[in-house]
Amino acid sequence: MKKNIKKLLAFALSASILLVGCSSGGNEKQGTAKEENKTAPEEQVLKIGATPEPHAAILESVKPALEKEGIKLDIQVFNDYVIPNTALEEKDLDANYFQHQPYLDEFNAQKGTHIVSAGTVHVEPMAVYSKKYTALSDLPEGATISLPNDPTNGGRALILLQKEGLIKLKDGAGLTATDKDVVENAKNFKFELLDAAQLPRTLDDVDASVINTNYALDAKLDPTKDALVVEDKESPYANIVAVREGETEDPRIQALMKALNSEETKKFIEETYKGAIVPAF
Repeated sequence: MKKNIKKLLAFALSASILLVGCSSGGNEKQGTAKEENKTAPEEQVLKIGATPEPHAAILESVKPALEKEGIKLDIQVFNDYVIPNTALEEKDLDANYFQHQPYLDEFNAQKGTHIVSAGTVHVEPMAVYSKKYTALSDLPEGATISLPNDPTNGGRALILLQKEGLIKLKDGAGLTATDKDVVENAKNFKFELLDAAQLPRTLDDVDASVINTNYALDAKLDPTKDALVVEDKESPYANIVAVREGETEDPRIQALMKALNSEETKKFIEETYKGAIVPAF
């Protein structure tokens, strides 16, 4: 009887040692897995709003560079100049890329938003297009010209028409000039103010239209071939990446700007747009 008890105790002790050994091995494996998880970089998402051309296309071109940094670029496409800013202010986006600084300044002033530039990327020279005429001098008396209806782009369009000698604006009209600031209009041109995204669609109905390049490209218009006149390449209206105040130093934003201001992106812009879009860095 005593021998049997001793055998049972010995068996129980051996089993417990075996179980402890198995348990210890499992913990070591779990510990190794945890260590591997610690060293593996976690993917970060950067949600950015953009208009289709050229902004979304340029962003697509830098996706691989950002993936190497562990950043997934989630591009949200908008055909609008208001929603990308309101979505950014409301934290539905981390950044946007579609506008120039004068437009952003006006937007902040009007809407009370707190959005700032994280850096410039490119210039989109504004241009005048027409399906009816091949030169600005051919525009007849009383011709209708469609323009962007937002303050900064509308003013920019009028300044371009003034530079070409079609109209004259009152002194001090500045970047936010409107059609009411026109003081000389020898041919009595009529101005039709519309949302910038709609302007390419007006070309069948108006005599000419002053169109932002991103919407012109989206409508398959090439400023270097189809425009009657193109804004000077020295234009101060460089397009920017915008973020909320206090977030310009976000590592994801810093990585994005590094990729957008790289030689690879410069080459992509020059080869893809052939002068219709100009790098601003």
